[in-house]
This record gives sequence, structure tokens and C-alpha cells, in this order.
Amino acid sequence: MESLKAVFFGPDPATQMRKCNTLIRSNTRQLDRDLNQLKQLDSKTRQFIVSSSKRAQRNPSQAKQATSETKTFARELVRIRKQTARLTTSRAQLQSVGMQVNEAFSVRKIQGSLQKSTGIMKDVNTLVRMPELSSTMHQLSAELVKAGIIEEMVDDAITDTATFEDEEVEADTEIDKILQEVLKGKLDQAAAPRPATPTTETPAAEPEEEQFEDQEATLEQMRGRLEALKS
Repeated sequence: MESLKAVFFGPDPATQMRKCNTLIRSNTRQLDRDLNQLKQLDSKTRQFIVSSSKRAQRNPSQAKQATSETKTFARELVRIRKQTARLTTSRAQLQSVGMQVNEAFSVRKIQGSLQKSTGIMKDVNTLVRMPELSSTMHQLSAELVKAGIIEEMVDDAITDTATFEDEEVEADTEIDKILQEVLKGKLDQAAAPRPATPTTETPAAEPEEEQFEDQEATLEQMRGRLEALKS
């Protein structure tokens, strides 16, 4: 009966609005989860930068390697923050689409007609290029076409790989800014004189080395999680 009704009278506006809102809420929740993961990665990476920097200060024989690792962690933090900014912008755009869709359905209910929205079309075309949203944004665009809110299906946009490759190029100045931010006041603490007692200095080296190896493994896990968020 419901399908016959759709054939003769067209899709039910209330059902269409529910489907659109469901897709938007689903995408928003996914973005919130991704942003929460990035927040955790940000915090952990900051800790590793401080730890590696202290290791460079306390162990002169390993200073070169530890300093290199400090910059590696800083580079990862730059990537994490760029990804966070990108997802935050996408979330705001998605929220905007949700408000515009609900407004369009409300106008339709009051006036009995529906005007096509070039604004929604533009935002959906932007969001469909995001790897995190591409699949469900295609579903949303199909529903918006059925409802008459947008003119046609959004084109199957190929992700602009050049844009994302540019994001991977971290300038030295960005890395330096991260190090200055995270290590502000920390290096002085790490460089403070410590008691020159052999019994305290010698056994401390092994735990630090073990902790550093753990950081290396964690760095690989962090990179994997970051790549997963971008695919």
C-alpha cells in the first residue's frame, strides 16, 4: 500500500525528512567518534614529544636519535591537527546541511511547494569528496533528489589527492612551532642538574630505553589509526 501511494502521490515528505535526518545524524556521530580518537592521539603524541625530548637531554649518547624521534612525533602531531581541522570543518558543513534540509521541508509544508536549493547542492558536493563521508553522502543526495530539494545527483567526485598530499607536507616551521608549544618550560626542567649518584643513574637507563621502544611501537599504531581515519 505504501509503495502504491508513493507511485501515485510521490514520496511521503515526512518519511523523506526522517531518512535525511537519520543519515545526517549517523554521519555526525561518526565524525564525533573520529574527532574523539584524534583528540586522544593528540594528547598521547604530546606526551611522547616531552618524553623523547627529556631522553635526549638526559642521555647524551642517545641525544641524536632521541632528537630525531622528537621531530618525528612533532610531525605526526602536525598531521593529527590538520586532520582534526578538516573533520571539524566537515562536521560544521554537515550540520549546516541538516538545518537547510529541515528548513526546506518546513517551507514545503507551509507553502505546499518546494524550491530547489543550490546552497545544499554545493555543501553536499563538498562533503561527498570527503573519504569519511562519501558513501552516506551519496545516499543523502539520492534522498534529496527524490524530495526535490536538489536538482540532480551529485557527481561521483574523485577525491582531490593533490589536496591531501599537500596536507602531508609539513614545513619545518610547523614542526618548530609544535615543539615550542609542547616543550615550553619542559626542556629547562629536563636539563636541570640531577644527583650524580651511580646507583641512581645506571639503573635508570634501562627503563628509559624500554619506554622509548614502547613509544616506537605506539607511533606505528598511531600512524595506522590516523590513516584509517582518512580512508
